[in-house]
Formats: sequence, C-alpha cells, structure tokens
Amino acid sequence: MRKQFIVGIDEAGRGPLAGPVSVAVLTAPVNVNLKSLHFNGCDSKKLSPARRSELFARIKEWRKAGHCRFVVSFTRAPTIDKIGISKSVRRAIGRCLGRLNIHPNFCKVLLDGSLKAPSEYKNQKTIIRGDELVPIIALASILAKVTRDQHMVRMSKRFPKYQFHIHKGYGTRLHYRLLKKHGLCPLHRRSFLKGLAKKHS
Repeated sequence: MRKQFIVGIDEAGRGPLAGPVSVAVLTAPVNVNLKSLHFNGCDSKKLSPARRSELFARIKEWRKAGHCRFVVSFTRAPTIDKIGISKSVRRAIGRCLGRLNIHPNFCKVLLDGSLKAPSEYKNQKTIIRGDELVPIIALASILAKVTRDQHMVRMSKRFPKYQFHIHKGYGTRLHYRLLKKHGLCPLHRRSFLKGLAKKHS
C-alpha cells in the first residue's frame, strides 16, 4: 500500500511594497509526530524572530533525518506586477507541489486562509487561521516567513539605502520615508505603489 502524506501550505509577504511573495509547502507521513519538534502551532508572525529561527533550524534537522520534505518558492516583484498577487501565490503553490512530486491521490492538503491548491488535489482543505490552529500549516508559515526575511536581509546589503533588513519591504513609516527620499528600486512592486512608480518612471 502506498504511503499517505499530509501537506501544509502557507505564504508570507503578500502585502509588502517590496520583495517577493514566499510560498512554503511542507509534507510528512500522516502518522508523523509533530510533538518531536516541541511545537504545537502558532502563527509565525506572532513568534519572536529568535523563536522562528530556532524552529526553522529544527525543521531543517527534521528534514535531514528524513521525517519531512519541503520546498519554498519565491515570486518576485516584476511577476507580481504583471499577473497580480493572487495568481502569483497560486502558481507558486503549484510549483512547490510539482517539485515535491506529491501524487494528488495519496495526500491530504491543508492550506491557510483563502489559499487553494491545484484542482487535481481533491483532498484539500482551507482553514481560516490555519497557521495558528494546525501545526503543519504553522510550520509551513515559519518556512515561508524566515526564508523571505533572510532574503530581504541579503537584499539590504545590495540596496542599503532602503534598510530592508529592518522592515522587510512592508509599508512602515521608515520605508515610506525612504521611498520618498530615494524613489523605487528593482525590488519594489510598482503595482502596489502606482503614484510613486509614475513619479519615478
């Protein structure tokens, strides 16, 4: 009999003004004991950066031991501007599932919020506040957020005047102040900043 899997899916970075949207898909056998990670589930945004990093490292160790597999996929600003954020997230979910080679007939897919997997995954369920209530979705949430945050810290070295390491591309007062001063850089989503994009084009 073929092994059955559970799949958790979440995204990070839907709302920022700059940087990619990040989608994470994590899969494990249905009988896996998530308690071995000492994690009961919590929205990654409500965890401290230190706790997120600790759990991120633990998930990678868990993968190394063969207990789970995961993929994180980015969709960058030019594509978001071209096709929109919702389609960008949907396509990224499909890419991740494809890279993990998860057969639709042998898995149960659990997604956060309003996310949907491709229609061939018949056994899928979208759960409001899933990143708080369902541990495997919460783990995907941590993967998506930490991977994106790390990327934005790296991008801060490339574009130092925007201080991406502080605000990670979100629309904070600091970020708007720096945008006013410096204009847009290649990481900015022009469709999210139409007035500024026109001014600096």
